[in-house]
Amino acid sequence: MNTLNSPVGRPLDRVDGPLKVTGQARYAAEFGTPDLLHGSVVSSTIACGRVRRIDSRDAEALPGVVLVLTHQNRPAIASYDEPYEDDDAAEGSPFRPLYNDRVLYSGQPLALVVAESLELARHAGSLVRIEYDSEPHQTDLLAVREQAHEAPAETPEPRGDFASAFAAAPHKVEQEYVTPVEHHNPMEMHASTVHYQPGGDLLIYEKTQGVQNCQRYVEDVFDLKGRIRVLSPFVGGAFGSGLRPQYQLPLAVMAALKLKRSVRVVLTRQQMFTFGYRPRSIQRLSLAADEQGRLQAVGHSAIGQTSRFEDFTEHEVEWSGMLYRCDNVELDYRLAPLDVYTPLDMRAPGATLGVYALECAMDELAYASNIDPVQLRLINFAERNGNEDKPYSSKELRACYAQGAERFGWSRRSMAPRSMRVGNELIGWGMATGVWEAMQMPASARACLEADGRLVVSSATSDIGTGTYTVMTQIAAAAMGLPLEQVEFRLGDSSLPQAPLEGGSATVSSVGSAVQQACAALREKVLDVVQQFPGSPFAGASLEDVVFVDGRLLLKSDPKVHVELGEVVRSNGTLAAEASVEPGEKRKEWATATHSAVFVEVRVDEALGTIKISRVVSAIAAGRVVNPKTAGNQIVGGVVWGIGMALQEETLIDHKLGRYMNHNLAEYHIPVQTDVPDVEVIFVEEHDSVVNDLGSKGVGEIGIIGVAAAVANAIYHATGKRVRDLPITLDKLL
Repeated sequence: MNTLNSPVGRPLDRVDGPLKVTGQARYAAEFGTPDLLHGSVVSSTIACGRVRRIDSRDAEALPGVVLVLTHQNRPAIASYDEPYEDDDAAEGSPFRPLYNDRVLYSGQPLALVVAESLELARHAGSLVRIEYDSEPHQTDLLAVREQAHEAPAETPEPRGDFASAFAAAPHKVEQEYVTPVEHHNPMEMHASTVHYQPGGDLLIYEKTQGVQNCQRYVEDVFDLKGRIRVLSPFVGGAFGSGLRPQYQLPLAVMAALKLKRSVRVVLTRQQMFTFGYRPRSIQRLSLAADEQGRLQAVGHSAIGQTSRFEDFTEHEVEWSGMLYRCDNVELDYRLAPLDVYTPLDMRAPGATLGVYALECAMDELAYASNIDPVQLRLINFAERNGNEDKPYSSKELRACYAQGAERFGWSRRSMAPRSMRVGNELIGWGMATGVWEAMQMPASARACLEADGRLVVSSATSDIGTGTYTVMTQIAAAAMGLPLEQVEFRLGDSSLPQAPLEGGSATVSSVGSAVQQACAALREKVLDVVQQFPGSPFAGASLEDVVFVDGRLLLKSDPKVHVELGEVVRSNGTLAAEASVEPGEKRKEWATATHSAVFVEVRVDEALGTIKISRVVSAIAAGRVVNPKTAGNQIVGGVVWGIGMALQEETLIDHKLGRYMNHNLAEYHIPVQTDVPDVEVIFVEEHDSVVNDLGSKGVGEIGIIGVAAAVANAIYHATGKRVRDLPITLDKLL
């Protein structure tokens, strides 16, 4: 990649920003056809049982109602009984809407009303009457914790002798931490617009984090190989909710196939609470240290909830075996099936929960040992990943601690709880570490120099608001030495080169590497064409002898010798190259991860118990940052979510009904402007030649990890009260 005036590393504005702010960016529910029909989902009102009867006569009598689709009249779908491909599936039998008369959870889709307008479809849906044979249900994790079974997860094996080391250590912490159900709640609701085309092919506009995953899903379930194209040019947030195809997609496809017409199905805000979520979790941390604060034993057990039909697993406990150096580690992860829908990956899945509990326990150990919380973490710094027994490819976590603490003013902190105040406000300073795996997935990209001199690069990845359009444009522009305005990146189309799901902070590492390699292959083609020119001064030159800069190909030895890239394509025609990349062999010898240190100040009203976050500093080590502006936005967004996790966010369920009570944005509390202070983000310099050729680790997940723990630790420092059940609300604090 050319470094001369390279756009990589610069805080550039989003290339798709003008489209979004002028309303020209179109989302899944905004692509219509003249004959488009609208579907409205009718959901179950019980949590377990059978449908005895569905009476849709009143709905069907309304003029403009075209169909009421149920399990009794849906199209025959042979593959509904067979396994199908889903890149983010959990172990078990995935949910199949309108499969039979069984009710598996409250809110389950039981019918789809299709009408000439959305308003009519929703009104008609209210007229559908469903009779049930109810059965006993259970939706409370705390009630069945003793019945949990071992999770089908790759939990690291125990090492050393945890029990003996824990018993012998002078300083111990053994506590339980509970986190609630949380729902994703992106701004854009899940929607599928299925355009039925002549011959029966389907063009689907979908809210998704993986167009090719949705394409394979529909092809497999409906036996439509080669007849499906999925488009998702813009996504209004997802946070993991778009990793798996949600139920509105097969419902819209069923209706389109049955009616041979185009159909759109958009979920309501309330229905956004009827599929995946971050699961409720019970975690027990057992930490023991010697007199110097060195960890002697680490035990971490977790129980998470799952559905009756799938075992949802995430990486929840293994962070405790890798973040700090310890020879005696015991990890355990179990699942408790309930009459609920299967949980789903949510921003930094597993780590958000597991690191929260670990970092709260580390704060408690700091007080038990009378050691500053930052110092305790430095004492136990791990040069190697203990779970894998591998050294880190890079780990600038010490620099995160140092730079974050300096910017925050941590040295002025007094250790004792309730020792810092301003007037009637108790001041608390807390901190925590964050960690996330630095992944890379197989990916492909295509780069094409068009006749007008523009570079068009494409891959079937997504942009869920993270800045994918922008950073891929920067990577391509740098690789080909072109100004940004001459580069276009295309995504969100299943017909484009293969890309993984956009999640796990792996998009830049995976797709960005493919873009870079596709441009490298294109550079070779350009040089080859130029060398064929009569009397070419580039004859015999290798790629190491030339440089691509400012839309030109130059000889390094004599920069006056150059050729315009536009001239090359005008004389030869369009040039294109495609490349596929996968994790390199050298990664196998190393552990790879992003790290962070989060510092938080809270102010607690001593009389009222109200909590205000007044300062946050987040120091991040994530390798090479392609765009500090979009990356910084990602970190700020993660911090905001972490504040909400600590203080507000909780999906409440009435266990007698097995039904969520606050399934709306009025009662499902999330932070608003006045809840969030200015957040200072520091990107610590970190060089890594192992993770990928870009040296970039990704930042989508790391921003939230550790934030809730830092807030909880700050509240303890302010008040002397340790709350271990999130969110930390007034009633718990008082």
